[in-house]
Amino acid sequence: MNKYWWKESIVYQIYPRSFKDSNGDGIGDLRGIIEKLDYLKELGVDVLWLSPVYESPNDDNGYDISNYKGIMKEFGTIEDFDLLLAEAHNRKIKIMMDLVINHSSDEHQWFIESKKSKTNKYRDYYIWRDGKDGLPPNNWGGCFGGSAWELDPQSQMYYLHLFSKKQPDLNWENENLRKEIFSMMKWWLEKGIDGFRMDVINMIGKDQSYPDGIINGISIYADPGNLSKNHPKVHDYLQEMNKEVLSKYDIITVGEAPDVTPSQAIEFVGEDRNELNMVFEFEHMSVGDGPEGKWGETTFDLGEFKTIMSKWQSKLQGKGWNSLYLNNHDQPRMVSRFGNDNKYRIESAKMLATFLHMLTGTPYIYQGEEIGMTNVKFDSINDYKDIETLNAYKGFTESGKKSHNEIMDAIYKRGRDNARTPFQWNDKNNAGFTDGNPWIKVNPNYKYINAQAQLDDENSIFNYYKKVIRLRKKYEIIVYGDYNLILEDNKYIYSYTRKLNDEILLVICNFCENPVLFSIPKDIKYDRKELLISNYIVDIDSIDEIMLKPYEARVYLLKNKA
Repeated sequence: MNKYWWKESIVYQIYPRSFKDSNGDGIGDLRGIIEKLDYLKELGVDVLWLSPVYESPNDDNGYDISNYKGIMKEFGTIEDFDLLLAEAHNRKIKIMMDLVINHSSDEHQWFIESKKSKTNKYRDYYIWRDGKDGLPPNNWGGCFGGSAWELDPQSQMYYLHLFSKKQPDLNWENENLRKEIFSMMKWWLEKGIDGFRMDVINMIGKDQSYPDGIINGISIYADPGNLSKNHPKVHDYLQEMNKEVLSKYDIITVGEAPDVTPSQAIEFVGEDRNELNMVFEFEHMSVGDGPEGKWGETTFDLGEFKTIMSKWQSKLQGKGWNSLYLNNHDQPRMVSRFGNDNKYRIESAKMLATFLHMLTGTPYIYQGEEIGMTNVKFDSINDYKDIETLNAYKGFTESGKKSHNEIMDAIYKRGRDNARTPFQWNDKNNAGFTDGNPWIKVNPNYKYINAQAQLDDENSIFNYYKKVIRLRKKYEIIVYGDYNLILEDNKYIYSYTRKLNDEILLVICNFCENPVLFSIPKDIKYDRKELLISNYIVDIDSIDEIMLKPYEARVYLLKNKA
C-alpha cells in the first residue's frame, strides 16, 4: 500500500459560525479560529477543514455561495483568511477548504446573468428545462423537501435545485463552467491551501434525459437516486479536474458522496483512477433509520453497524482509502447517538474515539467531539435555525403525519442543529463563545462540559483524544495494518484486529452500559502483549477473558508467535 501524508493525518472540522466569535457579533469568525490555533495544536491535529467561509446569503449556512473568491463579511476578510493560513502553517497545521460546486447561490453573478435571457452566455451554466403540461420537467424532489425544480416567471422555464431553491445546480456539461471552476480552485491552491473537501461531489453528473424517478410513497416527489448521484459522467469531470488542477499539487481531497457503495467508491478513490484521495460515505450514518429516513428512527443495532463498517473496511482494503467519522456539521453528536450522553458520557466518548481512530482510514474530528459535547433539546421549534429541520417540522405537522411532540423528539435525536450549537470553551457567559448574543442558543450543559475544565484534567476526554492521536503517529500498524472483524455475532462488543508484519493490534470496545464478557478467539496467537490505551484503569491485564465495564475500550499490541 502506498504511503501518503494524508493517510497519516488527523483532520479537525471547524464549523466557523459556531467555533469562536472574536468581535462580539454572536457569529464565529476567522480571527476566532486564529485565537484557538494553539488549542488545536495542543490537541495534535494536522489538518483543519473549514466549512464554507465564502460570501453567501446564508440560506443554507454558507453552502449557497455567491462569490467563490470572497469571504463572508460575518467571518472577516480575505486578509483575515491569509493570516489564518499563515498562522496555521506556522504551527505545521494544514488548511482544507470546503468546495461547493454542485450548486451555487441564486445570488451568484453567474445565476443573475443566467436568468436575464435564454441567449445569455451564462444561461447554460445552470440546468434549465421546459415544464410539461404546466408541471415541472420531472418528478424529482429536493433534499430539503418539495420539487427539485423552480419556475422562473420571466422565461417560464424551470431551473434544477437538488437542495434549496436558492441553490441552483450548476451544469457541468458546460465546458466554460468547468474551466471557471478549475481556475477558481487553482486560485485558492496558489494562495497555499492544502486541499479540498468537496460537497456532494457525486451529484455533479446527472442523467441528461432527466427521466422521472420512482415514487416511494412517502412523498409525491421522487428521490432522484442514481439519476443524480454516481452517474458515470461524474468520473469524466473528476478525472479532468485531477488532470487540470489536483495532480499539480500535493494536497488532500475528500468527496462527500451520499448513497455511494464500496464498489462505486473505489471508482472515486482507487489509486489508479486519478480522481480523489477518499470519500465520505453515508451508509453507517443511516443505521437506525426508519421508513421516513432519519425522522422515523428505529432502535440502533450494533450488528447492522458492524456489518456496514466492516464492509467498508474490507472492500476498500488495498484498493482505496476510507474517511473515518461518526459526526459532522450535518449529523447529531456522536456521544448522544452511539454512546450514552448521561451516566456514561465520558466513558462512551472515549470508547467511540478509540473505536474510530484505530480503524483504517483518515480520522475526522468534529469540533466539540473531543470534549464530549452532546445533542441539545431546545424548548421551541423557533430556536432552531437549520433549513432542513424547519422544513421537516413544517412538512410533518402540516400533513398530520407526526404530532408536534413526535417530530420534536426526532429533531432532538437527529436534527443538524445538534452539531451547530456554539463550541463550549468555558463555564462563563455563552460558554466563552461570544460576548454578544449567539446566532443560535448555547447548549445549557456548557457549565460542566467545556474545554477549559478538561485541559488540565489528565482523565478528561480531551486528554484521552491527545493520547489516541499520539498512538496513530507512533505506531505504523494503526495507519497501515489490515483490518479483520472478530466476534462478529456478539451483540454488545465491537472488536477487530489490525495486522502488519508480525504485529497484531487488538481493539476491544463495549458498546453497551452493562458489563460484558470478552473472550479472545483461539486463532489469535501472540508471544507478548502491550496495553496501548484503555478508558478505565486496568487491574487484571489478561486478554483471554475480560469482564468489560460499561463502554470500556482497550487496545493491545500483540507480537505474533513464529
